[in-house]
Amino acid sequence: MTDLSRRAFLQQSAALGLVGAAAPFAMNLAAIGEAAAATAADYKALVCIFLFGGNDYANTVTPYDQASHNLYANQRGTIATARDALTATRLAPTTPLAGGLEYALGPNLAALMPLFDAGRLGVVLNVGTLMQPTSKAQYSARSVPLPPKLFSHNDQQSFWQASNPEGATSGWGGRIGDLMMAGNGASALTCINASGNAVYLTGRQAIQYGITTNGPVPLLNNSTNLFGSATGMATLRSLMRSQRTNLFEAEHARISARSLDLQAQVTGALAAGPAIATAFPNESLANQLRVVARMISVSQELGARRQVFFVSQGGYDNHDSILTTHPTLLSRLAAAMRAFHDATVELGVADRVTAFTASDFGRTLTSNANGSDHGWGSHHFVMGGAVRGREFYGTPPAIANNGPNDVGQGRLLPGLGVDQFGATLARWFGVSDGQMSTVLPNIVNYNPSTWNLGFMA
Repeated sequence: MTDLSRRAFLQQSAALGLVGAAAPFAMNLAAIGEAAAATAADYKALVCIFLFGGNDYANTVTPYDQASHNLYANQRGTIATARDALTATRLAPTTPLAGGLEYALGPNLAALMPLFDAGRLGVVLNVGTLMQPTSKAQYSARSVPLPPKLFSHNDQQSFWQASNPEGATSGWGGRIGDLMMAGNGASALTCINASGNAVYLTGRQAIQYGITTNGPVPLLNNSTNLFGSATGMATLRSLMRSQRTNLFEAEHARISARSLDLQAQVTGALAAGPAIATAFPNESLANQLRVVARMISVSQELGARRQVFFVSQGGYDNHDSILTTHPTLLSRLAAAMRAFHDATVELGVADRVTAFTASDFGRTLTSNANGSDHGWGSHHFVMGGAVRGREFYGTPPAIANNGPNDVGQGRLLPGLGVDQFGATLARWFGVSDGQMSTVLPNIVNYNPSTWNLGFMA
């Protein structure tokens, strides 16, 4: 714990001591949990942009130097992006890669180029689900534990988000929320999902609050009348939240009351919040990020100091038609991310909001007719004013059939684990090293010197 957390714990312990020795042990656990929470006075937000289906890493961040592009094109065949189409999106990092290696963004990601050049976007190379650092020899011999059900959509989505396969009950975004929720005025607004439901945002105590692209879910259809009667609607709302003795009825009433109160609180805050002038494209991901920007704009009014958000884009399972489907997805991704960044600049919070991409897995380097198959490691973006951008993080994977990073068909053996990626974000957010294994349980299998990948200021 930090010194502030120790003081908070002692204060809570003293308060509980007044209750007497018979105080339930659960109350002491609650005090410990609250004491462990961050005592931040500023605001920070993490935004997970999940690309469902498994993003094709090789046409997202593409080898550009002539030698590497030749190897890439030879492996990809007809689904490779021509080198001359990459010239406008060639990345010039502050620290050049060793051996003259170069990368370019896919041409349809051009909207992100100004962010990279301005140091607001970083590229993290070859990240994936691992339980510990793993070499190809160890993978081949199965001499170290590996994530269960590799290359399975559902299980790898869950492992990325929760460090466990399908059936996980909490995710690392939600577990960050557990540590931070005590510092928020409304703890239920710590973890906010604009995309439906995701294990990533489920904590052991923190709940995920679902919103639509227009704001809170319209409970009771936002109606003020029941069959034309205002009194009838008032009576129904009262019945929904009234105290009950039956445990199930009482829990239903508690959740109903919380939902109705939050709906009124958030709706009121958004209605009175600032108008965002930044133009967002009218499509799913952009609309999700727009409502996230709106929620951030009223965070002070809602008493929030730490918030974790989840948005998503589907359609990345491109076994075929990759040359027509994938560029459209990337174009929408780039436009949405750029608009969101510009909105945070407009709101004056760009240095306090960090967005990052995630996906089930990468895809194979080799072609599957006119698409690519399920892979493993992938390249990802981090974006925001606190990001040490215009840099690559991690080691460029070798482009070679059956090479040191290839476990078959160009499936990348991850060089960096999701736990390291998440730990770097969590540390910036306020999670201490002592709390890190609570958030990311596999991080203890890594040397502490590698927990921070360095892409956050």
